[in-house]
Amino acid sequence: MNMKKIRAFVLSILLFAMTCLTACSKEAEEAAAAGPDIAHFKPLNEISEGNRNIYLIVRLMDSSYWQVIINGAMDAGNANGVNVYCGGTNIETDWQGQRILIEEALAAGADAIILAPNDSVELASDIEKIHDMGIPVVLVDTAANTSSFDICYMTDNLLAGQKAAEEMLAQLHNAGHTEDTGLSVGIMVGQSTSQTINERLAGFFQYWSNNAPDNWIISTDIMNCNGNIDLGGQLTTDFLKKHPDTAGLYGTNNGPTRALCRTVNEQERNDIIIVGFDFSDEIKSLIESPDFRASTMLQRQYDMSYRGITTAIDLLDRRQPDIKFEDTGVITVNNDTLTDPEVVEVLKHN
Repeated sequence: MNMKKIRAFVLSILLFAMTCLTACSKEAEEAAAAGPDIAHFKPLNEISEGNRNIYLIVRLMDSSYWQVIINGAMDAGNANGVNVYCGGTNIETDWQGQRILIEEALAAGADAIILAPNDSVELASDIEKIHDMGIPVVLVDTAANTSSFDICYMTDNLLAGQKAAEEMLAQLHNAGHTEDTGLSVGIMVGQSTSQTINERLAGFFQYWSNNAPDNWIISTDIMNCNGNIDLGGQLTTDFLKKHPDTAGLYGTNNGPTRALCRTVNEQERNDIIIVGFDFSDEIKSLIESPDFRASTMLQRQYDMSYRGITTAIDLLDRRQPDIKFEDTGVITVNNDTLTDPEVVEVLKHN
């Protein structure tokens, strides 16, 4: 890695960190004033007295990605004869709301808890509390800054970020961009306090710094939509006005990817390559269109929650998993791979 790339990498991370600190402070004040916006627990399957009760807490109820997580838990509950309840927040950064839901699950006598933490740091003590009570706690999608949980099913997000950068470089080359011509790529994150997102960001920067041509740069003007797709659309519009020669846009998770796709589609910017995460209607539309170049890192979130339920049952039966983390993997989906058997199989649950 040459010094120019090292400086650009370090500057980008520092600028993002400073932006996050400001955004988090403002966000925390607003959340405290508004109070939590949560969806209280409802059963996902037919409740049978005497069955074990497993409580699933997700990060964002109104999301196609999280609906797949919910479906996986529901199917696992039906297949294994346990009662599954689901609750979650309506704002992806609302860790206070998740704390309330954890307390509700404990008060209801949860036999096990499946949690996708909204904040890897703030909820660490809550996770430790569950674990110390002897209640199995399984993390899905997102890890936490504690070792006091039984297992975490998630994507290896550093590797996923690297794969996203690899796909972006490949698509830029395929679009005819030459290495001696300068270009820039913009990034939108969905949350500044998520370990998942920050690992995908770091992986993207790492691969880019090691493999991109010297004059292909990542904009230091990193957008943060805080899980709000409408805000993400406005941020994208403003970004493209400020950086009209943008050649590519990277969305670190489902919300930003949807926002980027909507804006690029509405503005008919088929000169911009999109690389994002998950499989929403917005990214599907661009991938299938002959007029756009779009790719997504398809996760196996259905497997995360399905296996989370079955592992919780194993834990209740005193069968401890051999590992602490399990990478459920990602698949790169673009127009060329959309009909691959592996992709089709995973998309059955999306």
